[in-house]
Amino acid sequence: MLKVEHVTKYYGEHLAVKDLSFTVKEGEIFGLLGVNGAGKTTTFRMITGLLDKTEGQITFNDKKVDYNITDQIGFLTEERSLLTKLTVSEQAKFYGGLKGLTEKEIEERLDYLLERLKISEYKTRKIKELSKGNQQKVQFIMAIINKPKLLILDEPFSGLDPINIELFKDLILELKKEGTSIIFSSHRMDHVEYFCESLVILVKGQTVLSGNLKEIKESYRKKNIRIEGNINEEELLKIKGVIKIEKSSSEYIINIEDQKVIEEVFKYITKCKNITKFVVEEPTLNEIFIEKVGASYEK
Repeated sequence: MLKVEHVTKYYGEHLAVKDLSFTVKEGEIFGLLGVNGAGKTTTFRMITGLLDKTEGQITFNDKKVDYNITDQIGFLTEERSLLTKLTVSEQAKFYGGLKGLTEKEIEERLDYLLERLKISEYKTRKIKELSKGNQQKVQFIMAIINKPKLLILDEPFSGLDPINIELFKDLILELKKEGTSIIFSSHRMDHVEYFCESLVILVKGQTVLSGNLKEIKESYRKKNIRIEGNINEEELLKIKGVIKIEKSSSEYIINIEDQKVIEEVFKYITKCKNITKFVVEEPTLNEIFIEKVGASYEK
């Protein structure tokens, strides 16, 4: 279990992270979110021991994170961190060696992961000769070659098409099932919703929202109603509590202030013709993120 307790980080007089606390349990995928400059990278580097914190405590399985336990950690950074003049095999031997793996363990693990990500034919190719997507696959392999107990994934799907994203998803869920504690960061809120049960949103180094994702969405007052059929948008917008209406190719998405507005909207659509869909949904994480981050920047 990873524990981040009241952690603060200053760069000189600049406050990068303020009083940050969260816990990532064994076998849990935890979301750490924020716009660029929010303090995520600083937090990752403090967790891995690459940066010293100014205040607070970070422990993994009740031990301070230092060189004694770094063999248990994997870190997929947002920026490329590969030695591009090496072959994939040479890179694996270098990274695996740093993590204390034997050459046999490296070979077995590398062959397995190359096959899972469908790039076995690139084992002896130089990294600089690979596409950006395949370089991202190699970087992911390096982050998990040691079967880490703690894994940090910063924008893991960068440069990947939908098919390869699914390959990554399968491996991430496999690691979760094996008990790996995973911190997941992405600007794609749909990916965060897919993986994460709990999360923290940072703005300028400070927590603006934290907790269980399901509970956050249930407690959020604003809801969405999806309607298919013939409606008059102007009439709907006259209902108190209807915020806005979006039209897609097949349906209307009605944003409402809270649960109380649902009944009024339903009364209206009973008078309309050809209504084939009326579904009330919780807000998306994307909507919550935009509101929370936007409100914090306006202060």
